[in-house]
Amino acid sequence: MAGNRLSSTAAAVAVAVLMMTLVGQSYGQLKLGFYIGKCGKNNVEKVVFDIVQDAFRSNNRVVASLLRLQFHDCFVRGCDASILLDGSNNEKSAPANTGVGPFDLIDACKTSLEQKCPGVVSCADIIVIATRAAVFLAGGRWYRVEVGRRDGVVSRAAEAQSNLPGPTISVPGAIDVFGRRGLNTEDFVLLLGAHTTGRIHCSFMLERLYNFQGSGSADPTMNPATVSSLRNTCPRSGSNNFVFADQTPGSEFKVDKGFFQAIRQGKGTLQIDQQIALHPLTSGIVRRLSMTGDFAFQFPGAMVKLGRVGVITGNQGQIRRNCRRAN
Repeated sequence: MAGNRLSSTAAAVAVAVLMMTLVGQSYGQLKLGFYIGKCGKNNVEKVVFDIVQDAFRSNNRVVASLLRLQFHDCFVRGCDASILLDGSNNEKSAPANTGVGPFDLIDACKTSLEQKCPGVVSCADIIVIATRAAVFLAGGRWYRVEVGRRDGVVSRAAEAQSNLPGPTISVPGAIDVFGRRGLNTEDFVLLLGAHTTGRIHCSFMLERLYNFQGSGSADPTMNPATVSSLRNTCPRSGSNNFVFADQTPGSEFKVDKGFFQAIRQGKGTLQIDQQIALHPLTSGIVRRLSMTGDFAFQFPGAMVKLGRVGVITGNQGQIRRNCRRAN
């Protein structure tokens, strides 16, 4: 079954990449097909896809990791790959970025492209191209990525800590944070749908499970059966266990609407996940996404908009030869 999926994926992506490379439309400072003819006979997006596909075959958690990586990069200084820079006080060292990656996968893409066309493809574009590939491999729709970003040279842990929204942020607070980056309420709900893949560390769950807001009991908005199940995995004393972000059985690693169905049943693992199903500003959107096929069609558009946040283009920034170090 997996072999059939991957072989059909390879055929589908070959057609999709070909179709994408036949156009050169511009969107603001970014462009579809920006790298056409700039890397010899190599199709830059296909090179990245093949590397991501190999990683996906070994570990499908790479999907959630890449989605988180793009979000955490774009939300701090814009989509400039500043999260990739090494340093004792750089973004990746911030507590909010604990466990973010997969840096080695981005390194592999960069190494391959540097061998084929040195100094041409930015690390910022690699993140966005790789994330698109992962979404597709996890069952999401293929979407055309806008490229032409350049890499930033500034990376500060304090900025990551202050700009990345935490799991207990309120719905109005989150809408405001997203709005300041040009993303509307629907974009916010769609992008939170990235929690349809991946896992959450138990440490983020303990208060909701045992002492919500100092009550000495679980968050009353949680489904009682879900509370019981999660307590088995995440004991009060703490553990290094993980729970699925999407509590829909069979949907844990797929980009689909299962997440929205789960939170409407009180099965949200993070507080903000559960709140978007309940708050009047977002509950209608969640209801629609859980009942229709809209998420499959609209999530790519939200990812494209996320990829436009704070981009560096033209003569600004640089093209890093090593994604972990500024030139």
